[in-house]
Order: sequence, then structure tokens, then C-alpha cells
Amino acid sequence: MASGLDALETPAGANAKAVSQRVLAKATPPVLAVVCVLALWQLAYSLNWSASLPSPSQVWGELADAHADGTLLPSIGHSLLRCVFGFGAAAALGIPLGVVLTRLSALRVVLGPILSSIQSLPAAGLVPIAVIALGNSEEAVYAVVLLGSVPSIAVSVAAGIDQVPPLLLRAGKSMGATGLNGTLHVLVPAALPSFVSALRQGWTFGWRALMTAELITATPLPGIGRMLSEGRDTESMGLVLASVTLILAVGVFVESVLFTPLERRVLRQRGLTGAER
Repeated sequence: MASGLDALETPAGANAKAVSQRVLAKATPPVLAVVCVLALWQLAYSLNWSASLPSPSQVWGELADAHADGTLLPSIGHSLLRCVFGFGAAAALGIPLGVVLTRLSALRVVLGPILSSIQSLPAAGLVPIAVIALGNSEEAVYAVVLLGSVPSIAVSVAAGIDQVPPLLLRAGKSMGATGLNGTLHVLVPAALPSFVSALRQGWTFGWRALMTAELITATPLPGIGRMLSEGRDTESMGLVLASVTLILAVGVFVESVLFTPLERRVLRQRGLTGAER
């Protein structure tokens, strides 16, 4: 009887074991990376390589203090909301703009170099423009996020569409998919993996632009950038490193929870090898 029960439980147990092994395999590399960084950091602190370098525990203490006085969660929340709204607007503008650029060659000749130039401009160069035009306000922060994200998304979308095989487009035309129909039903689905990569890059540019804007401008609401600014003003290396840790953590979280699964799903639907990574 016991052997029969074991036989019945074997498939479920094997499945659970396989799932746990996959989770462990995915979690081990990032955990090891964090452990190595913390170990090297603690070693540098113990050897007193820099008089201004705090220990990992001191930085954790800064985060605990920020949580205790009620500033940590609002700072993370306001920064995330700003970037989500700004990124959503950037995606709504950048994706259609990238598609239009590939459909209208004359427009691409004019706007292409401008978008590439703005894309290569550091976010710190965009902040004074936004502040002078809109003042120290939320609108200036959103303007910096848009200027940081829209060119990146549009250029990446156009580059992805350029890589769609011409044979696929000709096949669509032969089946009557021309004009807007061809764009919506042939071109966009074929370039969808590139669209996901464009959105990922646009988020990265927008997040960095947002942190720069919050650091430089006097925004009326709290944010991680303001925490970083306070650390700079008070010459508190612990608070500066705590803010940098939050910036990295949010970036890794969004990448892991949103873009990596989305990219894997799109690639898997198309039978591409990148879905296995």
C-alpha cells in the first residue's frame, strides 16, 4: 500500500522538485552577485580604503531610518508614479512616431538626426531647458522624462521595423494587406520583439532622466532623487548610497517583473531561441 501511495505521489513530487530547481537556478546568480558586492564593500570598509565610505549596515540603517520617519515609501511611490505616467506618455508618442518615420522617408530624413541627437544628450542637459520653460514643477520633471524616453523609443522602433524581412511585407501586400491594414496586421506584429526592446530601453532612459530631474529640480513632492539631493547637501555618504541602492533596486525590480517576462513571452510565441534564456 505504501509503495502504491509513493507511486501516486511521485509525479506531483517530481513536478514540484523541477519547479524548485528552476527557481533556484534563476535566483542563485543574482543572489551570489549581491553577496559578492556586499562582501567586497564590507572588505573595503574594514580595510578603511576610504574615510567617507560607510559600511553596508550603516546604509541599511539609513533606509531603516527613512522608513521609520515615513519618508521611504512615499519617496519610492512618487518616483515610480512619475516614471510610470511619463513612460506611458512616452510610449504613446514614441511608438507611433517610430512607425511613421519608417513610412515617410522625408520625415525620417528631417527628424531622424534630431531624435538621435536628443537621445545622446545627457539628462542633466535637458533639466535646465525644462526648468526655464516650465519652472520648478512636476511638469518640468515630466518634460525631462518625455525628452529622455520618446527619442529612444522612436529610434529603436524605427530600427526594429527596418529589420522586418521585405519578403514578409511583400507577402502581406499580395494578400491585400496594404496601407494602414498592412502596418497593423503585418508590420507591427512582425516587429513586436523590437517594440518590447524599444520600450525596455525607453524605460531605462526615462528612469535615469527622472532621477536627474528630481536631483536637480525642487519638486513639490518627495522622491528618491530628493533623498539623493539631501544626502549630497548634508554630505551624508550613507544617505547617498542608500538612495543609489533604491534607484538600482527599483530598476532591477521593473526589469525582472515586467520587461523580462514580457520579452520572453513574445519570443516564445514566435518560436525564437531568446525565449529559452
